[in-house]
Amino acid sequence: MGTYDKLLTQIISALSDSNIPFNGLCNLLTTFGFKERIRGDHHIFSKDGIDEILNIQPLGSKSKAYQVKQVRNIILKYKLNMGVNDE
Repeated sequence: MGTYDKLLTQIISALSDSNIPFNGLCNLLTTFGFKERIRGDHHIFSKDGIDEILNIQPLGSKSKAYQVKQVRNIILKYKLNMGVNDE
């Protein structure tokens, strides 16, 4: 199981939202085909075909738990798959 598979499993399981590495979350979103804009410490992710815009910020080296939940909801709502570029 690859790094992104483990991270995705950890996010979907919802058992440790406060333990998700921020850089890993950003890399996972770009793997899903999201475009990233950075304004200060705000990382703004958008993707064609997805109405929501994700605005995430780090909390030290980790992601904020409520933002991990937002990412999980987007992954589940749009049935995003690893390595599949749905553009």
